[in-house]
This record gives sequence, C-alpha cells and structure tokens, in this order.
Amino acid sequence: MRHEKLRLLFFILKTIDNSEGPVGSGFIRNSLQMQGLDISEATVGRILRQLDLKGYTEKIGFKGRKLTAAGQEKLAELERENKINHYGKELLNVIKVTGKQELLDALIARKAIESQLAKLAAMYITDEEIREMEKIIERQQAHVKDGISIADDDLEFHKIISKAARNRILDAAMDLIRQHGQLSPMLEYIRKKVRSTVLLDHKNIYEAIASRNPELAEQAMINHIENLERDVKKYWEIFYNNNSG
Repeated sequence: MRHEKLRLLFFILKTIDNSEGPVGSGFIRNSLQMQGLDISEATVGRILRQLDLKGYTEKIGFKGRKLTAAGQEKLAELERENKINHYGKELLNVIKVTGKQELLDALIARKAIESQLAKLAAMYITDEEIREMEKIIERQQAHVKDGISIADDDLEFHKIISKAARNRILDAAMDLIRQHGQLSPMLEYIRKKVRSTVLLDHKNIYEAIASRNPELAEQAMINHIENLERDVKKYWEIFYNNNSG
C-alpha cells in the first residue's frame, strides 16, 4: 500500500515538474492513465489539495499547480528511491544467477590472496599510502552515515592494499577476481540485508597495516573475509532456506 502511494505521488509530482506551466487535475489524471494508473479527477483534486497543505505544490489562480522548492526536493528524493529500488532488484537477480557457492568460492580465493597482500602491505606501505587509506576510511564512514553506497570505497580500499604490497603477481590475481564487476555491490547488498557492516573490519585492517605489523594485518584480512563468508551463508539461510545455490 505504501509503495503504491509513493508511486502515485512520484508520478503526480513528475507530471507537474515536466509541464512548462501550471497544470490542473484533468491534465494530471490523463497523464496518470498513460502510466497505467486509473484515478478519478476528483481523487487527483483531493491529492493536490493535500500536496498544497504539505507545501509541495502551489495553486496559481485557475491555471493549476506548480511545484514549490519543497516539492522539487520531494521529487528528487523519490527519484533517488526509485533508482535504489531498481538497482536493488537488478542486484538481486545477479545474486540469484551467481549463486551461493560461486560467491563463497570467490571469497575463499580472496582470503588466500588478500591475506598475503595485507601482510606484504604492512611491510612495504609508504607514509603517503597510509594517509590515502585513512582518507578512504573517513570517506567510507561519511557515506555510511549519509546512506550512500560504499561499494566504490570498498573497491578502492582493497586496491590500495594491493598497490602497497608491491607484488604484481598477487595484484594480477586479485584483478582477475575483480573482473566480476558486481562483486562489491553484491556483497554490500547482502550485508545490508543481514544487517552487517565492514567498517570495523576495514578499520582493523588499516590499523594493522599502518602499524606495520604483518601478522596482525594478515589475520585482520582473514577475519574480514570470513565475516563476508558468514554474511553470504546467513543471507542464503534467511532468504533461500538453503534450497538454492
């Protein structure tokens, strides 16, 4: 029910926004019908009066309504939600196709390779690269707070470790795994569904590498990947009841 109300609100605000001048309930009703929404003109009129009260629309004499600044903000918010929902559905399909075992196999390979990359990074990382890692962590924290995807931050964090390790063979092996471009977004989607986070893991890895402790860095990376493995297994238990993958 809530989804349908938000969908209706989105199309009404979008119709008003797309119009060159103020529009009336009849025009909006016709536009909604083209979107497959059969709403009476009287109902549209009632909704518009509610939007006036909320400050989303403004009545311009007998010409109709136009969006206010608040209405523009609400429309932008709904458009962002639509994009997120669409992206979530796409990711869900990719996860289903990829399957549980393929994801776990990728993580097992990552654990073997990245634990050694973290160990080497702790030995060879420069002061400049440590500052770069710190900035990535800070940016990731800000993105989590603002509800923004951290998939790119996650990829950047692991890439700086590969670079700092100074081992082209291991770096190339990780690039091969990263060719599955949706891996980071898939894992982020799964973590959100099982209410998990990587922030603490990344902080622990960063602190171990920054303190130039190879053994601690290796173990911190192992712990991180094993947490991801746990999240993948938990996701399948909750949403697929162990019947797929």
